[in-house]
Amino acid sequence: MTLELLAIVMFVAFLALLLAGYPVAFSFAGTAIIFGVIGVALGVFDIESTRLLFSRWLRSMTDPILLAIPFFVFMGAVFEKSGLAERLLSTVGLLMGPARGGLALTVVIVGALLSAATGVVAATVIVMGLISLPTMIRYNYSHRVASGVIAASGTLAQLIPPSLVLIVLAGVAGVSVGDLFVGALIPGLILTGLYALYIIYVAFRHPERVPALPPEARTIKGWALFRETLVAVVPPLLLIVAVLGTIFFGIAFPTEAGAVGAVGACVLAAANRKLTWKLLQDAGQATANVTSLVLMILFASTFFGLVFDLLGGQRLATEWLTGLPGGFWTFLIVANVAVFILGINLEFLEISFIALPIFLPAVAELGIDPIWFLVLMAINLNIAFISPPVGFSLFYLQTVAPKEVRTIDIHRGALPFMGLQLAALLIVLLFPQTVTWLVDVSQAR
Repeated sequence: MTLELLAIVMFVAFLALLLAGYPVAFSFAGTAIIFGVIGVALGVFDIESTRLLFSRWLRSMTDPILLAIPFFVFMGAVFEKSGLAERLLSTVGLLMGPARGGLALTVVIVGALLSAATGVVAATVIVMGLISLPTMIRYNYSHRVASGVIAASGTLAQLIPPSLVLIVLAGVAGVSVGDLFVGALIPGLILTGLYALYIIYVAFRHPERVPALPPEARTIKGWALFRETLVAVVPPLLLIVAVLGTIFFGIAFPTEAGAVGAVGACVLAAANRKLTWKLLQDAGQATANVTSLVLMILFASTFFGLVFDLLGGQRLATEWLTGLPGGFWTFLIVANVAVFILGINLEFLEISFIALPIFLPAVAELGIDPIWFLVLMAINLNIAFISPPVGFSLFYLQTVAPKEVRTIDIHRGALPFMGLQLAALLIVLLFPQTVTWLVDVSQAR
């Protein structure tokens, strides 16, 4: 009983520190140190047991999955800081603009492409918010539709490979990041398709909310537009297809594909005369910030996980989760609700290192496909990221939105897209083949 009580108090203390505003890594490490000392003092476990920490750290740091993080983050940073993302968005906007809802459809399409290029939600939302939102407002788009489609499309970066979220989830769960990329592809396309269908519906039902781009706004036409498309759209698209294709077809590991993507982004920046020493410095700094944050949380969460295990917390959590009435379905409901609630207040990194280690033993014991479960979690995080009142994507957009776009418009605009994300979650939940089919095909090769 002492073990169980200590484990519960430890977890509650950790959440209290987190909600009080302490950095997640310090909350992990501080809680582990305090309760580790308490456990040793009470004779619950021997101090020699903590030597396992070093072997766990070594195993984590030699995991090749971690190498994919800096490569893909650097690739996305170069896309963002070189102006390639901005040019891509502007060109697709000119192609789609003549149709009602064309600018909103542009955001959905480019959001999916930038998600595959950057893999980071904040970068995608901010870039599209800076470029597309003022344009849509200028041409009389509904503030709610405009802000909602940007927040939702930018959040696709959590699901569409090579998502940083998927890389971290694969590392925590100990599954193949390539398989997880493959498994997330169809759900990502389903979600993108639902967004596009919604915009088409609004264009036919309420055309005044998503008007076509007027002729005078289409400054480039004909051959000039075709040439701009070849320069601004085709090369990034080919790079994305090449990077993901080599992973899906087993030609390269994700780390190798990420290295190719990073070099390819630099080549595209050089071809557009944007490759400068300042660009490389800024991209390198952004990559170092993200990578060091991941590693710091990984170190601290490993320490927390060891002490929590020694106190019997993991065993207690597994017994409770697998013993829920209803078994399989009740567990999935509890897991999804818990991740959704955590996702409203916490970043995906914290959730990955807090919730998944607790859920994964139950996933294995209940015989649930871990790839399918992780994709469900990624979709759930999409929903949480645009959930009012504190969804992270909403705050990212608020920081760059024009003054005439009210906060209430941004929050209310997200609600229809939350419904679409929930629909995608139910589709994947009821039809696991949306995840497993492509994984099986990939493995058969």
